[in-house]
Amino acid sequence: QLIALLGQARQQKVKLDVRRQNTPRLLEFILSPETMNAPSVDRAFRLDSGAAYIRISAFEKNTGADLRAAIEKLGGRSLPGLVIDLRNNGGGVLAAALEAASLFLRPGQTIISVRGRSKKTEQIDVPAQAAEPYAFPVAILVNEKSASASEVLAAALQDHGRARIVGEPTFGKGLVQSVYPLRGGSGLALTVAFYYSPKGRSLQRPLRYNQLAGATTGTESGGLTPDVLARPEASSRLRLVLETSASFTAFATEFVRRNSLAAGFRITGAVLDEYRSWLAARDIQPAVREWTADLAWIRNRLEQEIVTLGIGVEAGDEIELRHDPVVRRALEQLAAR
Repeated sequence: QLIALLGQARQQKVKLDVRRQNTPRLLEFILSPETMNAPSVDRAFRLDSGAAYIRISAFEKNTGADLRAAIEKLGGRSLPGLVIDLRNNGGGVLAAALEAASLFLRPGQTIISVRGRSKKTEQIDVPAQAAEPYAFPVAILVNEKSASASEVLAAALQDHGRARIVGEPTFGKGLVQSVYPLRGGSGLALTVAFYYSPKGRSLQRPLRYNQLAGATTGTESGGLTPDVLARPEASSRLRLVLETSASFTAFATEFVRRNSLAAGFRITGAVLDEYRSWLAARDIQPAVREWTADLAWIRNRLEQEIVTLGIGVEAGDEIELRHDPVVRRALEQLAAR
């Protein structure tokens, strides 16, 4: 919610009041909007199975080159497999998705085609001079927020049998628009063509105008259906209480203040007992059955938060992703190929 709120204030300064744990007074911060060059390939590491995990948060000018560099850093052609995470990736520069697809497809194979009523069909293939593609098995993670360039990459590798798609149906955004300027600084975006996968599947979700709702709505689900449907674990009552009370962050803050952490930190039974006593002192006392049912999740979530605060965000992300059920399903697909 905070990220969404700050995103609405991109053109002006924002005053943010922060209350820190065990600090009675509010701290005031003035935030000024500024463009940051964050890498689009923002996570890359080896999983316990030996396979590599790489997350692409958006497709930008250098994404293709950054993806290749990340693969080479993790082992290159010797990798036993690769998980590419495109969840919540809304797309970006189409050329970057084409370059990424060329890393896994042979020269001459079709990546995408563009068709329009008044536009001659254009077929985009892997360049003949492209380097030899990687041959290790690939799994791609998607969800309902994977769109546009993400769908182009996933559809190309899916149609050529080069990757297994794991997750939830994608958003369904595969169109080409021309923008015509109008008076008053406004403009008209006119759809002139659609993107199609190598096997001729339209990536665009069919649309119709709902007069009652006064909005354009989809008549079907997103553009791509995964080979393997996989969703995040459902939350229990205890999980909701622990998250909404900020108990993990609050306990981790105190724990890190008292203890020095080293790489490879793991939650012990003693730490879990301490956390449970800490909860009880704040009137959070789950039944034994509830605690036992969610114990594995609590251990992983607490470890992630302590490592995030004590070592770094990237280290905490690795812990979260190693226990992600969608990532685990992707690893099963890699092992089966």
